[in-house]
Amino acid sequence: MVILSEKSASQTIIKLPNRPPEPRWLQTIWAILRPINYLETMQKRYGDIFFAPLFGAFPPQVIISNPQAIQEIFTTDSCLFKSVSQENQIIQPIVGSNSLMLLDGEHHLQKRKLLIPPFHGEGMRAYGRIICDIAEQAMSQITVGQSFIVCSMMQEISLKVILRTIFGLKEGERYQQIRNYLTDILNSFHSPLKVVLLFFRSLQHDLGPLTPWGNFLRQRQRLDELLYQEISERRTQAKSIGEDVLSLLLSARDEVGQPMTDVELRDQLMTLLFAGHETTSSALAWSLYWIHYMPEVREKLLQELNSIDVKNADPMEISQLPYLNAVCCETLRIYPVFSFSFPRILQTSMQLMGYNLPKGMTLSPCIYLTHNRPDIYPEPKRFNPERFLECKFSPYEYLPFGGGNRRCLGMAFAMFEMKLVLASLLSRYTFTLAEKRPLLPVRRGIHTAPAKGVHLVVKSKV
Repeated sequence: MVILSEKSASQTIIKLPNRPPEPRWLQTIWAILRPINYLETMQKRYGDIFFAPLFGAFPPQVIISNPQAIQEIFTTDSCLFKSVSQENQIIQPIVGSNSLMLLDGEHHLQKRKLLIPPFHGEGMRAYGRIICDIAEQAMSQITVGQSFIVCSMMQEISLKVILRTIFGLKEGERYQQIRNYLTDILNSFHSPLKVVLLFFRSLQHDLGPLTPWGNFLRQRQRLDELLYQEISERRTQAKSIGEDVLSLLLSARDEVGQPMTDVELRDQLMTLLFAGHETTSSALAWSLYWIHYMPEVREKLLQELNSIDVKNADPMEISQLPYLNAVCCETLRIYPVFSFSFPRILQTSMQLMGYNLPKGMTLSPCIYLTHNRPDIYPEPKRFNPERFLECKFSPYEYLPFGGGNRRCLGMAFAMFEMKLVLASLLSRYTFTLAEKRPLLPVRRGIHTAPAKGVHLVVKSKV
């Protein structure tokens, strides 16, 4: 990467990547309603890098799917970029202004250090048993011969995992209330038409409880009241600290010995929920789809799972199974939950891939397009877990959790949960697809998920 000084930039003709001819409004609607089709169309036209002149919550941006360019972006001094953009701000109404996802610079680094410890070390082993128990309990409600929507079931499992391991909540009135409000809030933006409210601030007006935005604000207020009650009560119970993330954050102190405020705790809890709930459930739904869509994958995975006693095995042992890991990695490659890594806003002009990019330009490394490059992944549309057994990909070729200083800190936990849920279900039940047909990703909120949610039928209990 060549960084251009302000003086040299002013003497250089700014050459931007190819600009699509469609009007900005049409491209924006296209990107919202059919994001995968938009990206694939533009890549076929322009290749590794193109200019997307969108509007609303989407700033004009350069979309990049070249691993060498992504490496330069991820490894360059982070002070040369600003990571909190107009695009990131669309989640502010849900996660709050103190969310780690909306912090930048030194403030972001400080809070990130406080949030990393709960997702590593011995605590993961305790979370493992909780995850397995929740998966088994959820599936016990389904009878042999019954069909179910996988996305819905995985959302239920994922939400329960978060309420137990992140929020530290157990069954009871407050647990049910928080669960219901969380579900309603997340459902508020599922469809492409509803998510438009997040993408365009001009539509965010409280016109009463019967309007979409007004209803969301009231649900959020009721949820916040419950969360602040929980935080307040847990502060008085600090001596009986638990292993859940909220307990660990209550005891955390920054570099000057200060704890997080109630508002900061609330915002980080909502961030972990937002980043880890439907993302993990969508990935699990895709995994179960591919496992049953491709019989050879299912047979290899079952053979590996049968090599250990899954029901009594240490969760850490399960998580280290190589083919199970390959299946999860390939799931996140072929249809990553988020199509983009965190965008970076240039704080000075720079040269990248032969283009001179001006200060203020947003750079968006595209996970989806990078993962579908045939020069890295032969036959990229084919689900092939073996590729992760035969080759080790660089963090600039395989980046389902983003990269650089903005890589998802819950990456290890998400992979851990995926592996344990899959192992728990497949070692106890035999499934079949209700309808064996190709599925494509569709927008669900700000991420993508399998169309119609994947339908499985329980054939038998093992």
